[in-house]
Amino acid sequence: MPNQKKIEMRQIQFREALREAMSEEMRRDENIFLIGEEVAEYNGAYKVSQGMLDEFGAKRVIDTPIAELGFTGISIGASMAGLRPIVEFMTFNFSLVAIDQIINSAAKMHSMSGGEFFCPIVFRGPTASAGQLGAQHSNAFENWYANTAGLKVIVPSNPYDAKGLLKSAIRDDNPVVFMESEQMYGMKWDVPEEEYLIEIGKANIAKEGSDVTVVSFGKMMHVAQDAANELAKSGVEVELIDLRTVRPIDYDTVIESIKKTNRLVIVEEAWPLASISSEVAYMVQRKAFDYLDAPIVRVTSHDVPLPYAATLVDAYLPNVKRIIEAVNQVTYKG
Repeated sequence: MPNQKKIEMRQIQFREALREAMSEEMRRDENIFLIGEEVAEYNGAYKVSQGMLDEFGAKRVIDTPIAELGFTGISIGASMAGLRPIVEFMTFNFSLVAIDQIINSAAKMHSMSGGEFFCPIVFRGPTASAGQLGAQHSNAFENWYANTAGLKVIVPSNPYDAKGLLKSAIRDDNPVVFMESEQMYGMKWDVPEEEYLIEIGKANIAKEGSDVTVVSFGKMMHVAQDAANELAKSGVEVELIDLRTVRPIDYDTVIESIKKTNRLVIVEEAWPLASISSEVAYMVQRKAFDYLDAPIVRVTSHDVPLPYAATLVDAYLPNVKRIIEAVNQVTYKG
């Protein structure tokens, strides 16, 4: 047999994987720059950009005032002029201040200009809850941005995917919203030493199974994995699918799994109305209705603003118990 090159792996944190992705791309292309609050002198609010100012200088790692609308607009203009900005929001809750620029300028510019202008820009930062941060700092906006034609929306669940997908996002000529979890920045995972890319819009089968398909993305993947491990103890084999990208969504991978398991549970941290799980459920019943042996069940956050009390936070979010109950419901064991 021919000698196969051994892929060298090491465990690094989620934040380190993001930093490596940005730094490798900035070394490759001098038109790429990082801009946002505290990304330079403070090394990033979550230390994602630690050391990047020293390497790339203040013209390519740029601190801004607390003015999301302003630095987002400047960055969109820069992308139209041939640069490739990475815009960091300290949290996507703060991106609402700039949402007009993201939706009405970045997402629509290529179409409105008749293809004359591209907008190669990445908007990245933490999304959703991260403990007791209160209702105004805990919203999951994946479905908001995924509702926008002209954007791509990525929500990685681990450092390996984060690095490969962020590099692909930076190279994409379309505006990309790249949503992380504050609670995962310290998570360690095996990541190759050598360069790699992950295709945008391709889901990952994180665990194979034959009894029920569970679909999730982002940090909820780890809750779903814990539930799958518990269910395995009682003989229920979950096929666990990580969407990775929620615009575009890899419906084909989900539907092929449904053809095998005939049952579907969808888990996401968002309010139930008009969510990613709503869209996946619709497309599955539209394209794979005859394969379903039970109604689709969704496990989402509860339909209220996130409370502050720790006990209420736990009750608000999807958890292992609720996922197991959903699986028992679709397998008629509940």
